[in-house]
Amino acid sequence: MAVDRSSAHSDGLLRTKAIGALAPADRNLATALVLGTLRWQIRLDHELAPLLKRPNARLDAAVRVALRMGAFQLRFLDRVPAHAAIDESVELAKASGHRFAAGMVNAVLRRLAAARSQPDPPENTASELALAHSHPLWMVERWVSFYGLEAARAICRHGQAQPPPALRLAAPSVEAELVRAGVQLSPSELLTAARSVAAGDLAATAAFREGRVRFQDEGSQLIAEIAAGAGALSGRESLSILDACAAPGGKTLILAERNPRARIVACEANPQRAERLRDRLAAYAERVECRVADAAALTEDAAFDVALVDAPCSGTGTLGRNPEIRHRLALDDLPRQARRQLAILRAALRAIRPGGQVIYSTCSLEPEENEQVVASAAEAAGIRILSIWPHIAGLAATGALTPTASMRLQACPTPAGSLRLLPGTLGTDGFYVAALQRMA
Repeated sequence: MAVDRSSAHSDGLLRTKAIGALAPADRNLATALVLGTLRWQIRLDHELAPLLKRPNARLDAAVRVALRMGAFQLRFLDRVPAHAAIDESVELAKASGHRFAAGMVNAVLRRLAAARSQPDPPENTASELALAHSHPLWMVERWVSFYGLEAARAICRHGQAQPPPALRLAAPSVEAELVRAGVQLSPSELLTAARSVAAGDLAATAAFREGRVRFQDEGSQLIAEIAAGAGALSGRESLSILDACAAPGGKTLILAERNPRARIVACEANPQRAERLRDRLAAYAERVECRVADAAALTEDAAFDVALVDAPCSGTGTLGRNPEIRHRLALDDLPRQARRQLAILRAALRAIRPGGQVIYSTCSLEPEENEQVVASAAEAAGIRILSIWPHIAGLAATGALTPTASMRLQACPTPAGSLRLLPGTLGTDGFYVAALQRMA
């Protein structure tokens, strides 16, 4: 309901103290119910509509959510008995103050349960794929156009699955500590410092509470590794680094860890998020300045050697973790996002010294936010787009990448030599990364 009536994000709501206080089994069920219902909402609504006496009737939000939650359990959770899913949804409708709707919820879900063994829908066209995997048609049509039907199918399937919790280890010794605590880990296909949780309660470990291991998608970690490695490519021993859009701080931590002698300025426009960022980076307070600042309004000129612009974006590469995005985003949001991204990127390019680099990234799959923004920035005199592959080679040479990562990443280039990670390709969310250089 919080997601339905506000701009709240499911991922943040599922990491609150109230959720953390639940027993592991209840915490896992809460996560499955919330994320699953949001992921399958479009298809659930499609299946529920003909079972209503008035398919076009406008239902109260609480009743609609109770119906969706019950339908999700009937359709996609094999271990929840049908009678339990129906009864709980009826009780939710009553508890919301809509007792008159309890009979309707009961009747509709019983009709759905009676017809629950249906063949999987076809996925041979964009419209079939969108309905089968519960994505907005306009998104899927674009992905088919840009990347082809097979890649679009992989993107949609990735968006419907719960990603394994990806971790960042502060040091190799942390892995043995977690194993002793009963947490089973799987190795990363990309990064030597990354792992994923196969089993166990990570939140109950001292390593997690003390910040020596943290949740962070491997693609997100890779972007920070590329930015951190850009300093090494500059050949300068004492670096100044700008993290233009730093919150929540996972990438900033990697910049600080990988560049122990660098001075880092981390910007965040929102004061509350900036305060949380400052707390998270407290261990590096002597050399990391957390600044409440709009990255698009930076006034520094030639003050930094490297800048990371992890730009705010539509987030269409993260629909598996943030399923509500698909219900909130509209096509006309993309040009607005792109104007903001271009303003931030241009400010960062002004802020680096001649010869310095800006690493630009988004978790978007949309060209308006990626290639088109970078191409527009490169139209300015003295700005050029660099190939990302020297950065990948540099990470391989330092051991930051696994032995097979460089080869696997070579399957993910853009025509301009940037990097695109499509969901479903390497086990990461979707990301775009480009390197730009200021020549003068």
